[in-house]
Amino acid sequence: MTDTSELPAAIGDVYETVVARNAHEPEFQQAVHEVLGSIAPVLEAHPEFVDGGILERVVEPERQIVFRVPWVDDAGRLQVNRGFRVQFSSVLGPYKGGLRFHPSVNLSIIKFLGFEQIFKNALTGQGIGGAKGGSDFDPHGRSDAEVMRFCQSFMGELYRHLGEHTDVPAGDIGVGAREIGYLFGQYRKITNRHESGMFTGKGVQWGGAEVRTEATGYGAVFFAQEMLGVHGDMFDGKRVAVSGSGNVAIYAIDKAHQLGAKAITASDSTGYVIDDAGIDVDLLRQVKEVERARVDEYARRRPSARFVEGRRPWEVAVDVAIPSATQNELDEADAAALIANGVRVVVEGANMPSTPGAVDAFRAAGVLFGPGKAANAGGVATSALEMSQNAARQRWNFEDSERKLRSIMRDVHHSAFAAAERYGHPGDYVVGANSAGFERVAHAMLAQGVI
Repeated sequence: MTDTSELPAAIGDVYETVVARNAHEPEFQQAVHEVLGSIAPVLEAHPEFVDGGILERVVEPERQIVFRVPWVDDAGRLQVNRGFRVQFSSVLGPYKGGLRFHPSVNLSIIKFLGFEQIFKNALTGQGIGGAKGGSDFDPHGRSDAEVMRFCQSFMGELYRHLGEHTDVPAGDIGVGAREIGYLFGQYRKITNRHESGMFTGKGVQWGGAEVRTEATGYGAVFFAQEMLGVHGDMFDGKRVAVSGSGNVAIYAIDKAHQLGAKAITASDSTGYVIDDAGIDVDLLRQVKEVERARVDEYARRRPSARFVEGRRPWEVAVDVAIPSATQNELDEADAAALIANGVRVVVEGANMPSTPGAVDAFRAAGVLFGPGKAANAGGVATSALEMSQNAARQRWNFEDSERKLRSIMRDVHHSAFAAAERYGHPGDYVVGANSAGFERVAHAMLAQGVI
């Protein structure tokens, strides 16, 4: 993605530098292009951002950490993985962003996720910077003892770069309550400090926040609800397609059902299930979280469901689509199928799950499109609420936490919607989200000098 003909000169020059410096990092290039390609109106209104070198600095991480992670499996064999932490921006607060354990993890993916995290976190208004990390370790099929040994080795290096006022990780794909527990325990042992606020997504019984598990999925649905509300519509009665079958997907389905919609799909790398009676959240959770099985097992146990092997759920006729699996899972052909079947709203539960061609197709067709940095901000927003509770040694109940999450997502929507109007692109949440997040970061960078 090196075409800069559609970009203003100042932006195009910066993007060409990004491509040259990061030549083998397509996901990172894609994320930068998506942001830079939509903030020209901001730069026209604020020439001080150009003069102050904001673009040149914001696309370069403050720190990139890559390290070896040796560990021993249950058979006594030495295994070696690679660990990453990209600390992109701390101008608004301590670095904040999840850890992803998956074989696909490489520096490009971690940098794209960290770059997105800057503006997503800015949109929440919670005073947190942007970072991301992880490893190419695959926890799937590994014993608890193997996962523990890996996590302890991983934290043996990363701990020196973390802290509640420095960098606060959380979970992501492949990093759930089990992994967070092992990581936090090792950090506590090494540092001889019980910094509850240096890791979020913890168990509720030892410092975690209510609703954190549900937050990203719930937040995406709350954001979609706000988008519909602007047009005098609501979730009630809508058919919804969701991809993925992890926390984001499960709780997006759950909240959609609570609001009167019917979510009818879930998926994994083997294919998708369609359940015209509506996905049974308890059964899906049992299959995926407890048994760690594939989604076809759901279809075998649910008479109203069937499994479609090797395909994605975007061929199903729905009103709302919530891609919640991984990056670039929904391409231009998928977008065309959704549009042809009358989709009204698309909100990204995952990070950058729609390819540039798909995003362009949705926007051209007038589909309400909520980009991930706004629509899936609920997870990191609730992580910031967890940090607040840890700092004050308080604990909020589920209802209070969900109420705060809903209020934050309403504010995120308002910020994106208002920025789109302010910069001459009413209803365009891509322009709105990027512009609103970038503004907050850029003003802080100018105020703090060249650092």
